[in-house]
Amino acid sequence: MQPAINKIHLILDQLAQQAAAADESNKHSKSHRLIQDNDIFAEGLFSTHSDLFLPYVSEVKNKTNELARLLSAQKNSLAHSRLLIIEQQISALRTALDSNQIVHKEADQRLVAIKARRYKKAAQAVMQSSHNLHKKLDETVEFERRLLEMIHEREQQRQQATIKQAARLSEEVLALHQRLGRCRQAISKLEREIEQTKKF
Repeated sequence: MQPAINKIHLILDQLAQQAAAADESNKHSKSHRLIQDNDIFAEGLFSTHSDLFLPYVSEVKNKTNELARLLSAQKNSLAHSRLLIIEQQISALRTALDSNQIVHKEADQRLVAIKARRYKKAAQAVMQSSHNLHKKLDETVEFERRLLEMIHEREQQRQQATIKQAARLSEEVLALHQRLGRCRQAISKLEREIEQTKKF
């Protein structure tokens, strides 16, 4: 039975190399963040919990060492059940390692989709912001027009007013001019903000 044990160890050495290469590749993959911290295998087949392959290979190596001890002690029934588990685990590891790139390709596609959704959301926010700014600009321009009308009215009233009335109207015109100045500052600020949204 020793040749069979040696063969399993040989297979596991090859799997360990593949596992180390896959773990290293996954570490540098941005899409791996989407699937990391999740066990590679469902609970039941392995007692290991990891998003890396090597710990699972180590578990099978330990089971293979136990198999050798069971065979030496001639506990054939236990050895047989242990061998079946080892075969299942090796098969699962091979399948998982072979599909590692496909899994990460799917994760890459998910990552692209997530980025696209984020961009769309950001673009919608900018569009909404731009819409709100244009609306506010229209309202402020309309307020500027009304202020100019009010100033014009007061100026006309002042020409036909008594000295006392003219003094009061002058104060009103001055206050309206101050409001007009603030209004025009607001218009300039809104125009700059609208220009910024166009650079998105």
